[in-house]
Amino acid sequence: MTQYPVNMGIKPDVQAFFDEATNTISYIVKDSSSNACAIVDSVMDIDYAAGRITFDHADELIREIEKQDLKLEWIIETHVHADHLSAAPYIQGKLGGKIGVGSKITVVQDVFGKVFNEGTEFQRDGSQFDALFEDGDTYTIGNMQAFAMYTPGHTPACMVHVIGDAAFVGDTLFMPDGGSARCDFPGGSAEELYESIMKVLALPDETRLFMCHDYGPNGRDIAWETTVADEKEHNIHVGRGKTKEDFIKFRTERDAQLAMPKLIIPSLQVNMRAGEIPTDKDGNPMLKVPINGL
Repeated sequence: MTQYPVNMGIKPDVQAFFDEATNTISYIVKDSSSNACAIVDSVMDIDYAAGRITFDHADELIREIEKQDLKLEWIIETHVHADHLSAAPYIQGKLGGKIGVGSKITVVQDVFGKVFNEGTEFQRDGSQFDALFEDGDTYTIGNMQAFAMYTPGHTPACMVHVIGDAAFVGDTLFMPDGGSARCDFPGGSAEELYESIMKVLALPDETRLFMCHDYGPNGRDIAWETTVADEKEHNIHVGRGKTKEDFIKFRTERDAQLAMPKLIIPSLQVNMRAGEIPTDKDGNPMLKVPINGL
C-alpha cells in the first residue's frame, strides 16, 4: 500500500462555494502562512436548453481571491465530473495557476473519445492538463504540501486530494447520510469504490473531509464538511464495518435504478478537455449528443 505523507500539523483555511444548479461545492484552499491558494472543483454555468455558457459561479471564486489578494497556484479537478462543467481554463485565464487531474484521465479520454466520435484530432494523452497526478504524488500550495490519493470506483480517474488535515474527496464519499457515489459509469466499479473509501477512512480520525456534492437528504440543510471519524461511525453505506460484499450488492442494485445525470452529455465533453468547450470544423463552440451511446 502506498505510504502517504500525512501531516496533520498543516491546517489550511477552506472556503466553500455552493452551486445550487448542480449541487456542487467548490473550494478555495488557502495556505495560512502565505497568500497562496488552490481551487478545487470549479463550476462553469450552462443553460443546456438554450445552449448558453456563463461564468457567474467562477466569477464569485475569482472575486474572492482578488479581494483577499491571493495567488492562485493550482486548479484541481478531483475527477472528470458527469454532473457539472469545469471552469478551470476560464479561471486560469484570469488568475493563472496550473490545472491538475489524475493520470488515469487518459482512460476516460479514450472511452469517451469513442463515445463522442472525437476523431484523431482529440488528444487522449491528458495533454490538455498541466499536471497528471499518480497515486502518492505531492505538490505544494505556498508552504503547504499536498498529495493525491488514487481512489477509483466512481470513475477510473478519481483522486482524493489531501492538504494537511483537510481531504477533498470528490465523489468518492458523500456526507454520512448521503452514503457514496454511483459506480455504473464506464470504468466504474463498486468493489474498487469500497476499497477506495477504506483508504480514505484510514486517514486520521480527525481529518476534515470536504464533499464535492450534497443533496440535503430528507430535507436537511446543505452540508459539505465532516470527518473520517464521523464517516466511519455514521455513513449509511460503509459505516460501522459494513462488508465489501454488502456494499457491492447494495451499490449495484441502487445504481440500476438511477437515471443519467442531466448534464452528463455536455459535462463529459468539456471536462475531459480540462474545461475547454469543443468546437466544430469552423472553430465554433459545439457539443455533440450521441444517440444510445451511454
